[in-house]
Amino acid sequence: MATIARRPRPLDGHTATAPTATAPAGTRAAAAATRAPAAYAWAAARIALGWVFLWAFADKTFGLGFATPAAKAWTNGGSPTTGFLKGTGENALGGLFGGLAGQAWVDWLFMLGLLGVGTALLLGAGMRIAAGAGAAMMLLMWAAQLPLDTNPFMDDHIVYAIVLAGLALAHAGDTLGIGAWWGRTALVKRLPVLK
Repeated sequence: MATIARRPRPLDGHTATAPTATAPAGTRAAAAATRAPAAYAWAAARIALGWVFLWAFADKTFGLGFATPAAKAWTNGGSPTTGFLKGTGENALGGLFGGLAGQAWVDWLFMLGLLGVGTALLLGAGMRIAAGAGAAMMLLMWAAQLPLDTNPFMDDHIVYAIVLAGLALAHAGDTLGIGAWWGRTALVKRLPVLK
């Protein structure tokens, strides 16, 4: 049961005070304990998704033989965007996306996006920018595939974009990451978008 605390009465005695509810310490501890599993679940999702982005960067950069053979690695002169974007030629926006395939500036933006979003997610810092950039990448890849073969509108790119938004909103970088420390730095206090 919450206790009611009254604010101190002003010296003039004319202003009414409104009661404020304060939860007993046991209630606050119980609420924190129920939030802890959710915080760890969001942290696990953050780390897993960070690994997905960083792995894609590493595989496309060095041709580790999973999605990218060594001969098509970025370090061997391959284009990390050509395979995906060239395959969009017959899709609704294929002309737009197909024309971007293999352009150096597109390759650099894509690879920097994979590296930056993956690193931010693994560390738990810069979650707002990582969520925005990662969601933009996912939505562009989704748009490049329209119309979808297996569903009218939903696919894994949309799910990833939603999860990225949830990670930022849930402050997922604060658990098993450096997000709490990062949020206290002078830079982030001055520019909260960097949280």
